[in-house]
Amino acid sequence: MEHFLALLSLLGAFLHDSIQCTAPASEFQLEGEYLIGGLFDIHQSVPVYHDRPEAIDCSSQPFLLPNYRMFQLMRFAVQEINNSTSLLPNVSLGYEIFDHCSSTQNFPDIFKLISINGLIQPWVEPHWQQAHKINVSKVIAVVGPFTSTQVLTVAPLLMVDLIPVVSYGSSSSVLSKKTLFPSLLRTVHPNNAVINAIVAIIQHFNWRWVAFLNSDNEYGIDGVELFIKKIKDTEICLAYTKSLNDNTNYALMFKQIESQKIGIIVVFAPKMTVEDLIESAIKLNVTSKVWIADEGWSLNKKLPKKKGIENIGTVLGVSQPVMTIPGFSDFIYSSKSQTHCENAEEDILCNQVCNCSSVSAEDVITADPSFSFSVYAAVYATAHALHNTLQCATGRCDDNTTVFPHMVLAALKESNFTLLNQRIRFDENGDPTFGFYSIVFWNQSGDAEEIGFYIFHPSDQLFINNTKILWNPNGEEPTSLCSQECAVGFAKKTNGMHECCFNCNICPDGTYINITEDPYECINCKETEWSAAGSTSCNLRELEFVPFTDIGAILIMVGAWALVVLTVAMSVLFAINYNTPVVRSAGGPMCFLIFGCLCLSNVSVFFYFGKPTGSSCVMRLLPFLLFYTVCLSCFVVRSFQIVSIFKMAAKFPKLHSVWIKYHGQWLFITLAFVTQALLLLFGNMFAPCKPHNETSWYPDKTVLVCEMNIKASIGPVVLLVSLCFLCFVFSYMGKDLPKNYNEAKAITFCLLLLILTWIIFATGFLLYKSKDIQTLNALAILSSLYSFLLWYFMPKCYIIIFQSHINTQEYFQGLIQNYTKTISK
Repeated sequence: MEHFLALLSLLGAFLHDSIQCTAPASEFQLEGEYLIGGLFDIHQSVPVYHDRPEAIDCSSQPFLLPNYRMFQLMRFAVQEINNSTSLLPNVSLGYEIFDHCSSTQNFPDIFKLISINGLIQPWVEPHWQQAHKINVSKVIAVVGPFTSTQVLTVAPLLMVDLIPVVSYGSSSSVLSKKTLFPSLLRTVHPNNAVINAIVAIIQHFNWRWVAFLNSDNEYGIDGVELFIKKIKDTEICLAYTKSLNDNTNYALMFKQIESQKIGIIVVFAPKMTVEDLIESAIKLNVTSKVWIADEGWSLNKKLPKKKGIENIGTVLGVSQPVMTIPGFSDFIYSSKSQTHCENAEEDILCNQVCNCSSVSAEDVITADPSFSFSVYAAVYATAHALHNTLQCATGRCDDNTTVFPHMVLAALKESNFTLLNQRIRFDENGDPTFGFYSIVFWNQSGDAEEIGFYIFHPSDQLFINNTKILWNPNGEEPTSLCSQECAVGFAKKTNGMHECCFNCNICPDGTYINITEDPYECINCKETEWSAAGSTSCNLRELEFVPFTDIGAILIMVGAWALVVLTVAMSVLFAINYNTPVVRSAGGPMCFLIFGCLCLSNVSVFFYFGKPTGSSCVMRLLPFLLFYTVCLSCFVVRSFQIVSIFKMAAKFPKLHSVWIKYHGQWLFITLAFVTQALLLLFGNMFAPCKPHNETSWYPDKTVLVCEMNIKASIGPVVLLVSLCFLCFVFSYMGKDLPKNYNEAKAITFCLLLLILTWIIFATGFLLYKSKDIQTLNALAILSSLYSFLLWYFMPKCYIIIFQSHINTQEYFQGLIQNYTKTISK
């Protein structure tokens, strides 16, 4: 570090002796007890290749009138402070200003500001400095430089001695880091504030497909990075971005922008770069765009009056509000009327020369006013800080106080005063907490007309008067979308890498779209809701089930009660005629078991109506499956006995005798009953039939049904089907029995009706989905019960009542004997 500081001292002495030149006295210097350094790029350095070290001569570079205006504002502010009786009384304030026209070749200016008697001194403790009679530099602070790149190159040298640097134009975000720039403050808001305002404008007009062009330096790179972060959670898409420099191919760039149909172009670059860009756009016939300007060029005086500027589209911008500074115009007129050649013998640095004699007072006054108040506020903030450091509150400043730059820095951070109705304060990062942005529009007269404002303290607020904007070229407010918004009820499906580019797909039945929550996803309705295709909300489903009051339910229940009555009547009839051949041949005591089981099976019918519950779902199947199994078992046994009597008794007498001896019929019935009971028990234990809301049958209704577990019910159903199959086999074997002995034929016919009934039900269940399928199920059960009651028992009742002459023992024995003789032949 010591070697570095010694090198700086030698370099400062060398510069003092070597880069001075003879020139007339200028506006760049003013003697005073305390000096404020000033860095203004009055000229724009043009990069030139050279093969040997050369000191840059700013006065030979292109002249920048708006920056010259800012330079004059500093001079005016110092003069105004010196004329004040309340601010820094009995203290004269001077300045040492340099034309800082280059970011990389103006270090002599900085060395001059931090040198003492031509030497660069390392900072030491004040008491040591006084004891050794080392002079203190009169420069207490530096106003400037203008751009972020300039600040980044010169600030580190000034930070060494904690010399306050109050920049009036640099807005890069990195400058807010106090660990890197501890003595830097600024009177312009950081890029983040400008980007917030630009994004707010884009959102105000609902533009989503934008391009961002930025300068290829610290300012522009910081701007595009902030823009990308800011739009991350918005509907804005960055369709195209490009860093602009001297080698930019504007023709190719605009061709790419046009190919993507981008209508909004944000330009975040300094004036010189933007002037080249806009002039190229005019030459290349770029039309119908909206250009959004940052504060660096939104108040440009040259471009709005450029021929053909109206063809490129509409220019909107963010700018510092144009504020009239009282007395400045008079100062310019007075300054321009004076010459500055009184002190020709004085030596000044070459970068304190300005060949601006041809610039009139009117030129300066009407130049781009951007950053004017920022310069004015920077000078006044420094003066107020010095005022507080010298303890001038009593009306007279303390002459005995030795002022060091770091003392002024501490006072600057605590700034709190009013200037032109603005409360000048800085936050902990050295950024201003005062001011707002104007929203401007380049009108037909070539002026930047204020159409709104953006306030960022205490909260961000944007106001734009749309009626003041005359949109080029056709007067209609432009749109900028990669894809047109989807119609109501359509969801977006991203097409490519940008969310702004998408296809539109209608949301199907049972879903809806809520664009405020997620425009890309169709949301499923709840189980209790429904929606048509293209819906934005769901409706409650109508609950459906077969009530007891339904006409079909009433008819079936009447039929079920009729079956009970009929069964009871037949049971009484059979009991009265119990010893007759017809009753005995029908099954004898087995008939009453069948009648009882038919009545118990009939119970299932009544549970198919009303709102399903857990118990009602179980009762829909359990009684029927359990007791109908007994009925079928009886008919299996009865069919087997009929075949056995007429065929097996003669051919297999021993087998028949065993069957009779051990009551095979009752063993079989019991086995079937116990097996079915166990299957139903385990099935209902592990997977019981339960209520289920069926939503697939109707788009807008929920049918309350009972959900049957296939695995749990497969066993009972298979057993029932197996019994039916056995019964059919045995009864079919007796089809050639005596003509008047028709038990086997009757059973066969009943089984055919039973099979037909369930085929009809299965077909209806597969083809016709509605609540009425439950009515059909109850009807199928009732039909199954009636098939045996009507076609097996009813003919026997008819014989008992109306044909009693054939209900005799002799008649039946005769039939059997005749059939036996026929077989033996």
